[in-house]
This record gives sequence, structure tokens and C-alpha cells, in this order.
Amino acid sequence: MGNGTGRYAALTKRLIDSVLGTPGHTTTELRRAVLARAFGPPSSPLSGTERETGGEDIPPDLAGYVDKVALHAYKVTDEDLVALKRAGNSDDLLFEVTVSAALGAAVGRLQRGLSALRGEEP
Repeated sequence: MGNGTGRYAALTKRLIDSVLGTPGHTTTELRRAVLARAFGPPSSPLSGTERETGGEDIPPDLAGYVDKVALHAYKVTDEDLVALKRAGNSDDLLFEVTVSAALGAAVGRLQRGLSALRGEEP
């Protein structure tokens, strides 16, 4: 993650590790892929190796949902969740994917915002 979040880097890393490194109903690889996708370009809070090799594919129905959470969370509706449940996704899976996507989007925005304040190019 580098120094992307400055004095809060250690806390940010602990938060990410708690989401990715604890047992869940989804695989760590899926949560990692969701977080990286939601983080957005040009980099990821994961090291290059983890990002390149940790890539469990995100199922297409979940990929659209991850993008919606990351970019327009206020537009997520009950109907979106019902459709994802009908597609065979459990409440637990949807919760873990939602948390991973929200965290990835938040850390991405934080890192890009702090970079802008330091006058760094994106």
C-alpha cells in the first residue's frame, strides 16, 4: 500500500487485513478481487504480486453489483439484492462482497485524495 494513507497507513492496513484475512462465507481471493476492483485505477492497496496473482474471477452478476456499490452505492436497491439472491447468492456472501466493495472504494478515494493534497499526479 506504500505511504498512500500517510499517518493512517498502519490502521488502514489493519482494516484491510481484517476484511481479507478472517474466515468468511466467501474466499479470501474473492474478497481480495472485489476490494481491488472497487479500489479502482491506477493502483491497488494490495501489493503488485497479490493483485496480479490473487485474482479469483468475480462472477458477472456480482461484478456489476461491485461496480454499483463502488461508484453509486446510493443507487443499490432491494431489487438488486433480491435478484442476486435469486441467482443463488446467500445473504452472508452478499454482506461480505458489499463490505469488501465499500472498503475498496473508500480506501481508493482516500488514497487518491491524499495524493492530490500532496500535489502528486494520479
